[in-house]
Amino acid sequence: MSKTKSVKHNYVSLTTYHAAPPSSSSLPGPDDIYRAQFPNGITLLSRANFNSPSVVISGYIQAGSLFDTDEKLGLADFTALALMRGSAQRDLQQIYDALESCGASLSFSAGLHTASFSGRSLAEDLSLLLNTLAEVLRQPAFPAEQIEKLRAQLLTGLAIRAQNTADMAALTFDQIVFANHPYGRPEDGYPETIQAIRRQDLVNFHRRFYGPRGMVIALVGAVEPQAAMEQVQRALADWDNPDQPDSPPLPPLTPLQETVTRRVNIPGKFQSDLVIGTFGPARRDPEYLPTSLGNSVLGQFGWMGRIGDAVREKSGLAYYAYSSLNAGIGPGSWEISAGVNPDNVTKASDLIRREVSRFIEKGVSAEELSDSQANFVGRLPLSMESNAGVAGALLNIERFDLGLDYYRRFADLVRAVTPEDVLQAARKYFHSERLAIAIAGP
Repeated sequence: MSKTKSVKHNYVSLTTYHAAPPSSSSLPGPDDIYRAQFPNGITLLSRANFNSPSVVISGYIQAGSLFDTDEKLGLADFTALALMRGSAQRDLQQIYDALESCGASLSFSAGLHTASFSGRSLAEDLSLLLNTLAEVLRQPAFPAEQIEKLRAQLLTGLAIRAQNTADMAALTFDQIVFANHPYGRPEDGYPETIQAIRRQDLVNFHRRFYGPRGMVIALVGAVEPQAAMEQVQRALADWDNPDQPDSPPLPPLTPLQETVTRRVNIPGKFQSDLVIGTFGPARRDPEYLPTSLGNSVLGQFGWMGRIGDAVREKSGLAYYAYSSLNAGIGPGSWEISAGVNPDNVTKASDLIRREVSRFIEKGVSAEELSDSQANFVGRLPLSMESNAGVAGALLNIERFDLGLDYYRRFADLVRAVTPEDVLQAARKYFHSERLAIAIAGP
């Protein structure tokens, strides 16, 4: 067990974690992750890497689409994307010129729970990157001309979505599985809701929901954690929004009681896309690793697992076929996606359902599970080879309260999963008579 030592620094309490002796592992752990908590609610996670002269910042604030109304769905995403369009000090061109002059970048997006940001620069330009982040977060101007340009881009994206069979099948699947739940709404909204959003809505959303409480920053690269903490402190430690609300609680999810099939007609297409599945575990649920390993066997590992082998390779019914497990703060989804000739939709759907029934009847073999476990353990270090990969891992640690030693324990956690664990988890979520089936095509 690692020991914890707190050191006071003016405006912030920096908590550093030391293990004895320090590990030589390339994976982040308690001995080389530094965690600072600022009084205004910001949490900083930092890890030094001097093998590269660059630095990456990633993070999020509690301003996601859960705060959107149905009438103006997409407002959180609109607001996040508008932040870089100009501040009280500089216009869009000046902001981008300053970043590009030193090869730096910064971008924003929004999801269900949070608005996210990511940026990179040389270590020597970290202060410029952090100051730009603070500037657009705290004092966006939302210039009217830029807002209308962004609106046009968003509407174009939604028009493209409406003609994309894969996108529409996925959207429809979420509407079935998460009926009457916030997760059933698309974060980017609908054309009519984007049209309804006015500039003042962006101003009001930012004023109310953007604030430091619950903000998390991961900073990885060629900078000592102490220096990283001091630079973040100078840029953001005095930010405050006393009216910032807490994130709304998620309502309970009502599982399907029967199979629901819904079709979206998109004329003129030569391919249909279908998504078949159910809800899944949250990231913190004990079933997450068993379902994740089971999903790998079902439709990920090798040539897209059993699904890819049965539907694409052996039967030739699909251009692609795979399964995916999506897990986050709330209930996730476990879904199988396939792109097929419109004439083969019924055949492909029936074959997928038979594979699901076999999966929940017989589970996975010891050999299949062992192969997936080796894959999970082996690819983890590869995901940490970049600063961005490590920053993403640090955000996961904080977002899901996994513990600073999670990635050091990961291999043991994965290897501890048994075929029976996978079978029980699969049977908890998959029920062959209670599936969501979404089809989009001609």
